[in-house]
Amino acid sequence: KEWGFGQLIPRSTFYNANEGYLDQDTGSFGAEIFIVKPAQQQEKVTFISNPPNNVFTWKILRFSTLEDKFYYSDDFLVGDRYWRLGFNPKGSGGGRPHALPIFLFAQGHKANAVATNTWGAVNLRLKNQRSTNHRQIYSAAWYPIGSGYGVGVNNIILMSELKDASKGYMVNDAIIFEAEMVKVSVTNIVS
Repeated sequence: KEWGFGQLIPRSTFYNANEGYLDQDTGSFGAEIFIVKPAQQQEKVTFISNPPNNVFTWKILRFSTLEDKFYYSDDFLVGDRYWRLGFNPKGSGGGRPHALPIFLFAQGHKANAVATNTWGAVNLRLKNQRSTNHRQIYSAAWYPIGSGYGVGVNNIILMSELKDASKGYMVNDAIIFEAEMVKVSVTNIVS
């Protein structure tokens, strides 16, 4: 095989005595060779669609008594990573104070899992407790190794619609969020 450059420098530069490439009509060439050891370990990333136990439901009771702060669900395991839902009942970002937010946060990895960035694709839902007319958003992102990175939306529903009893999203001062993890990545070490 041939390796190299078709033209390292222009020929006119090479023949110009003031440039110093030729000495008494003689040129010298050299090559530096590096021997790189092959990687001892390689990562194999697999994307799993609809992984086992991929639906997590979180019921929030006494919604009207919640303070202006972020609340987080218990952690749930899908793939090799723990996840949690989070929201502020008074709103967040551009939706504040007129809309309800919902976010999915990546947490730590399960024991013996490869701690690396993780792909997570999720349907985040605010469940309608009287019909199948749920509010849903799809979100997909690479989540970094560290815990606490969240992706979601600042406005899954307007507060006025949420509090309208006839709509069915809040029943007996309770709401229900659901996360359906539709795709996650799992990383393994291969030799």
